[in-house]
Amino acid sequence: MPQFLRRFLPLLSAVLVLAVLAPAAARAEALETPAREAILIDLSTHTVLFEKNSDELMTPSSMTKLMTIYILFEKLAKGAIKMEDTLPVSERAWRMAGSKMFVKVGERVAVSDLIRGIIVQSGNDACVVVAEGLASTEEAFAAQMTAKGKELGLKSSTFKNASGWPDPDHRMTARDLSVLAEHLIEDFPQYYPLFSETSFRYNNINQQNRDPLLTSFPGADGLKTGHTEDGGYGLVGSAKRDGRRLLLVINGLNSMKERAQESARIMDWGFREFQTYTMAKKGEALADAKVWQGEEDSVPLTVAADAQVTLRRVDRAAMVVKVVYDGPIPAPIAAGQQIASLEITAPNMPVISVPLVAAKEVPRQGVIGRIFGSFRYLLSGDAS
Repeated sequence: MPQFLRRFLPLLSAVLVLAVLAPAAARAEALETPAREAILIDLSTHTVLFEKNSDELMTPSSMTKLMTIYILFEKLAKGAIKMEDTLPVSERAWRMAGSKMFVKVGERVAVSDLIRGIIVQSGNDACVVVAEGLASTEEAFAAQMTAKGKELGLKSSTFKNASGWPDPDHRMTARDLSVLAEHLIEDFPQYYPLFSETSFRYNNINQQNRDPLLTSFPGADGLKTGHTEDGGYGLVGSAKRDGRRLLLVINGLNSMKERAQESARIMDWGFREFQTYTMAKKGEALADAKVWQGEEDSVPLTVAADAQVTLRRVDRAAMVVKVVYDGPIPAPIAAGQQIASLEITAPNMPVISVPLVAAKEVPRQGVIGRIFGSFRYLLSGDAS
């Protein structure tokens, strides 16, 4: 655009309302829970459906073991260790109290058994075997856990051991646990089904998985429970229904029964009250943006990938969808170039902004065309 024309052609804010619907007549009641910390996330759109003290430091108890498993899965995926490999049991591991896999001092245990001993049986002894086998000492392994947590985006987690054994400096947040759980689900789909195993037998001792959702909540497939006197009863759980996956972290409950009831109740609330809606499909023309000095007067807008939003069903009727851009858009415009945004608003949710791109290329006009276009604008104010 010629410099002298810029004072005649300020960028205009163009807003096209695609959908404005009447406000909903009813409101869903806010969720309350006796859990001290909680967070519920729809992983299909990474929407937080509910949270309570989700960034407060807390005792993660045996939910810590998810990080031990993550490091073990990562080494398996990279080929640094194999399922059939065995790790030695030290006296320190054998003497570990609390929940146990019941390994024997001096024996070697297959990695495949240790994984199940940690996930299903919540074995503190199995965690020490893994920590010492992979890092020589549990202290060194805990340092690796903290470093890996920072790498994965855990902003507030400090690990002092591999099992979640009580330590005043061993802390996580509910949000960090949700981030870790999502990584386990997304990064290791080949191993994730291990979290849905309901029992495991080792050394002639059969133990049941402590996750209450696995046997009572349709669609549940993991991940881990935890309990200490300081932390209370907690759970990191996930369930999938009709293509939607919800992830729940709760902690600070008073009993196993309360943990089972609350985890199922909150999960059910999330599936019942919320729905994921497709707002735009990839390649679908949503609107046209005006073009300045292009071979065409406008360019169709689309999304680079399907745009979805998760919100309460009762808020669907109050949703507003807008196309927003500063225009007209100066040519040339490349296909796929981001030139606008799709803004979605609804009650009780932050504004969601989805990038919109040009659905086709629009070359710049030749010199003569640009001159005539400039004079046309000066005479009529029409920038097209």
